[in-house]
Amino acid sequence: MEKEFLKSYELWVKSEYIDSEDREELLSIKDDEKEIENRFYTDLSFGTAGMRGVRGVGRNRINKYNIRKATQGLANYILKTTGEEGKKRGVAIAYDCRIGSTEYALNTALVLAGNGVKAYLFDSLRSTPELSFATRELKAIAGVMVTASHNPQEYNGYKVYWEDGAQIVEPQASGIVGEVNSVDIFNDIKMISEEEARANGLLETITKHVDDRFVEEVEKQAINRDIPGKKDFKIVYSPLHGTGRVAVQRVLKEMGFDSVYTVPEQEMPDGMFPTCPYANPEDKSVFKLSTELADKLGAKICLANDPDADRTGMAIRDEEGKWVFPNGNQIGVLLMNYLLEMNKNIPANGAVISTIVSTPMLDVIAKDKGVKIFRTLTGFKYIGEKIRQFETKELDGTYLFGFEESIGYLVGTHVRDKDAVVATLMIAEMAAYYDSIGSSVYKELNKLYDKYGWFVEETVSITKQGKSGIEEIGKIMENLRNKEHTEICGRKVATYKDFKLQVEKDMATGATKEIALPKSDVIQFILEDGTYVTARPSGTEPKIKYYICVVDSTKEKSLAKLDEIKNGFQAYVDSL
Repeated sequence: MEKEFLKSYELWVKSEYIDSEDREELLSIKDDEKEIENRFYTDLSFGTAGMRGVRGVGRNRINKYNIRKATQGLANYILKTTGEEGKKRGVAIAYDCRIGSTEYALNTALVLAGNGVKAYLFDSLRSTPELSFATRELKAIAGVMVTASHNPQEYNGYKVYWEDGAQIVEPQASGIVGEVNSVDIFNDIKMISEEEARANGLLETITKHVDDRFVEEVEKQAINRDIPGKKDFKIVYSPLHGTGRVAVQRVLKEMGFDSVYTVPEQEMPDGMFPTCPYANPEDKSVFKLSTELADKLGAKICLANDPDADRTGMAIRDEEGKWVFPNGNQIGVLLMNYLLEMNKNIPANGAVISTIVSTPMLDVIAKDKGVKIFRTLTGFKYIGEKIRQFETKELDGTYLFGFEESIGYLVGTHVRDKDAVVATLMIAEMAAYYDSIGSSVYKELNKLYDKYGWFVEETVSITKQGKSGIEEIGKIMENLRNKEHTEICGRKVATYKDFKLQVEKDMATGATKEIALPKSDVIQFILEDGTYVTARPSGTEPKIKYYICVVDSTKEKSLAKLDEIKNGFQAYVDSL
């Protein structure tokens, strides 16, 4: 009996819809059954905000055929739910520096146009936050961003936004997923040429006006505009070959930071990411060229964005002048504290929004500052959803700041996704201000620890490739879910949370309560000493992640505890 994935492979090879170059790629793997299986054993998943995968020809790869299928599903949903209004309002489309992004973005536009839905397309690469902004500014019904964010260079992806500028949540998410899954990739696609689309007014280039308005809104978020010495405060910046360069350089210059030096080897867009194959500012290795330049210049801070400029990382000097690399939680805590300290007009219902895997230190600071804190599932779309709920009065709150531990931050509500452009501005302002009063970002971070406790976090990522890897990750989560956990790493489990079953259990009393968040394949343990351990499969990569946070009275005690928990939890998982 012929294997299903081989049937799919043959269907693609013989289809008239596949162009000659892509057919050659498929024929080149005809004797590699394992490669055929990995490409064809399943469809590339269109999840609750889009899809992401390795570039290549096949069902389980990112390519123009899957882009067209996704867009046809999006168009079907728009037509069914919004009709003529949705067609006229149209969809904003942006793309980053990755290989294939330009082609995928144009394919997106031409399928929308083929369905009578107007497409607004940028003339060159733009950041993810600017796509979110453009969707709102143009009053589009939806937005599409072609990007794979910080994934390795062999990846690309497709993210869908709704009219509020946030990535899709319910009810749009499941509605669009259902439509995408019902599209026949070869027979259901409606697509016209670029010439026809433009002639019929169904494809329009987004003008510089949107760039100017985006920058204008970013610059409104600045708090301290007259910092002594700001123009001479040296900053090294890197867009990591991505989309951040133009907007970040412009914003910092216009806001009076005259001593910004961009890493020349990483300044221009390049989808091969030649100096940093994993262009993720969470990884301190991407700062090698930045810190070398900073040492020559005498700069005290280095800032870097990921390729689609929605994440921001930094390197700072400690008291001995050595480089240290704050993690996403530390940057978030620093920014939150700075904003709350500097903002003199915080409303009584002021609120900070973060995720269930971000540091518990936030709760301690929020309580001390008298502001609300809301926790969401991982994914900035849920933070965007909360902002909308504040605006519609579904929830009582005034948005102050939002962040997720994976170095994603948003100051202001001009966009509804994490925004590295505004984050870079605010971190630069914070660093210049602390320098002007004789302090530093490093010193201020230590002050927070001394005041609130030494919270130390680490995310352990374990990669499992291919079909077997996905199955193994599923088995790990199943094993964790099926066991009654009373003790982990020699510590009693105080609270057990299963976000898929939406149940929180007090392990001492046995009492349970519902978790009022959407279902998600996440399990969290809170131990008796305040340690948090969270297990979660990645939504964008073949990984399972363990988020660990410990707290103690000193840095040394916390680091020792972190090592103990990290090693102990992995052994515990293996024992299951």
